[in-house]
Amino acid sequence: MVKSEEITTTVSLHNSQYYFNRELSWIEFNRRVLHEALDRRTPLLERLKFTAIFSSNLDEYFMVRVAFLKEQVEAQLSQRTPDGLTPEQQLKAIAQILHPMVTQQHQHFEQVLRLEMAFNGIHILNYTDLSLEQRDYLQNIFIQRIFPVLTPLVVDPSHPFPRMANLSLNLGVVVKDPVTEKAKFAKVKVPNILPRFLEIPQDLQAQTSQEIHWMGVPIEQVIAHNLEALFPGMIVQEYHLFRLTRKADLAVAKAEADDLLLAIQQELRRRHFRGSVVRLEIQPSMPESVRQILLSEMELTESDIYELDGLLNLKDLMSFQDLPLPELKDPPWTPVIPPQLHDCSPAIQTTKANKLEKTENIFAKIQQNDLLVHHPYESFSASVEEFIAQAASDPHVLAIKMTLYRSCGDAEIFQSLMAAAETGKQVAVVVELKARFDEENNINWAQKLEKSGIHVVYGLLGLKTHTKIVLVVRREGASIRRYVHIGTGNYNPQTAKLYTDLGLFSCRENLGADLTDLFNYLTGYAYQPCYRKLLVSPANMRDRIIALIRREIEHCHNGKPGRIIAKMNSLVDPQIVTSLYAASQAGVEINLIVRGICCLRPGVAGISENIRVISIIGRFLEHSRLFHFHNHGQDEVYIGSADWTPSNLDRRVEAVTPVEDPKISQTLQDILEIMLADNRQAWELQTDGTYIQRHPRKHEPERSSQKILMEIWQSFR
Repeated sequence: MVKSEEITTTVSLHNSQYYFNRELSWIEFNRRVLHEALDRRTPLLERLKFTAIFSSNLDEYFMVRVAFLKEQVEAQLSQRTPDGLTPEQQLKAIAQILHPMVTQQHQHFEQVLRLEMAFNGIHILNYTDLSLEQRDYLQNIFIQRIFPVLTPLVVDPSHPFPRMANLSLNLGVVVKDPVTEKAKFAKVKVPNILPRFLEIPQDLQAQTSQEIHWMGVPIEQVIAHNLEALFPGMIVQEYHLFRLTRKADLAVAKAEADDLLLAIQQELRRRHFRGSVVRLEIQPSMPESVRQILLSEMELTESDIYELDGLLNLKDLMSFQDLPLPELKDPPWTPVIPPQLHDCSPAIQTTKANKLEKTENIFAKIQQNDLLVHHPYESFSASVEEFIAQAASDPHVLAIKMTLYRSCGDAEIFQSLMAAAETGKQVAVVVELKARFDEENNINWAQKLEKSGIHVVYGLLGLKTHTKIVLVVRREGASIRRYVHIGTGNYNPQTAKLYTDLGLFSCRENLGADLTDLFNYLTGYAYQPCYRKLLVSPANMRDRIIALIRREIEHCHNGKPGRIIAKMNSLVDPQIVTSLYAASQAGVEINLIVRGICCLRPGVAGISENIRVISIIGRFLEHSRLFHFHNHGQDEVYIGSADWTPSNLDRRVEAVTPVEDPKISQTLQDILEIMLADNRQAWELQTDGTYIQRHPRKHEPERSSQKILMEIWQSFR
């Protein structure tokens, strides 16, 4: 450890050489996702899943981040990021890195995964390899189910180049008029409302000694080999598959609050067709003539084109997760009922009449002690949903307030909230309409909630409401008690099965008072710059975090040890990065667990040699935010919704809570130590920006933190 007195030179911690680029760091995160698809230790169908996730991640990256950079270039903005790159330089670097990476993904699927699928009885066939009987079957499917949905669009003087939907898969077709002998270009969209892969029935499957679990072809090949039906009287000369990506971020930040719902609804209707095209995916067989038509009409450059062998849009491989082949998947995991809530959950209590019954309500449990829940190891439905359900049905509960960022169509939470409003309880919900790519779902639920009598607020002008909080106000005798849930993840039962998240239940008076002030800020005009316990952005969070870092620096200056462990999704904020560099220089030991983007450069002599950064990529998406400050043995632990990024600290409403129960604090510290010891799913960030995956040393057991945590919670069943 480097002590502060050993620092003899003064350097600028803002120097661009000490920062990684945000956009390029994200690409390195997605490279780690791709590695899971390449890693033979990962079960086959999980490798297909990670292949699909890699593609899905890239779609959003182009729709939002690349589109944003292109807009900056078009506006002739040259402002440099902390690492010193202009928007144009970033776009060039992105293309240089992504082209070979995407090529690697597609080659691996075609040359490795596709063969392993066939070896395991899963056959994606090419149409040209089908028997006559199989072709006849698919031709009938085409006529009956596909043909009526298709709309061929030709390009000529009376038919301008058609607008094409974002992320659409299309066939570019060249047809010739046999009378005029003139060739024309046409477009046929592959309908995304139909399955991407069409299965061949068992009685038509090829006879092999191996058991066949699935056999079929991509739908675009069926369409391509029946194009004559779409262009009767014309000669189909050639066809070529392509896929386009448009800018898809909503431009409604300046909308007036009264018009926000309408503005977003209108923007959603235009988003699929209006945004500028930012990427074009094609197959190498596309001739230059067709290529130039697409480049010209979509106003793209050569660097925007991605030539890919084989199937396009590999995120559709996710559909193979539905195959009943458990031996090709990760072992199933069923979340456990939190031990402290066993007698509060109706799932395990029955009466003689076979009706569900609870022996004790959840509020009595929270009165005894703060409660921690850890998803997906522990059940979301038996904790968070049960908390809100009991609040809705409890006659002593007067009010329920909560925030919703990413919702779910079948969430029990909505039914509980509407039931509470119908019984006369005061229910207020802050719905974030600008939750990216969940806007339409949130709008639908916001309107349903309003119709049921719930007070629905659409957040604050210029800020996204990203915090995950619930406040329940309950009458107990002659007094009022406030119960809170403060979490790191969305109130979404689907993602709660896939994302690692933490939640704290408490009835501490200071937390209840803080959430009351925060909800008043969100629903009214009561701006609150100070809070008793909570770290809230944009009010005080960055200043409080920097103060906690500086306190560790002071301990080191006073000859005491300093230590920080922080887990988050992204670390971007320059002020916090600079503070961490200063802490490292002072001798503070810093361990960062950053799943995705990390702009901090570790291991730089005299700057950051006391900082270690790892990223954990596994079957669950690491989503929890957890912060530990040693404080000379008086440990302080925090959980909440915010990453250390400018967007979280300046442009979103976030809440981070201290964990004051000693047992819970120790549990969270233990979780962090398990993650820091991971030698299976952990990747270490190097000084040059690359990541190296850890492997067990000789005679060392394999330690997957997610597997260890599953084993721990399994013991509570």
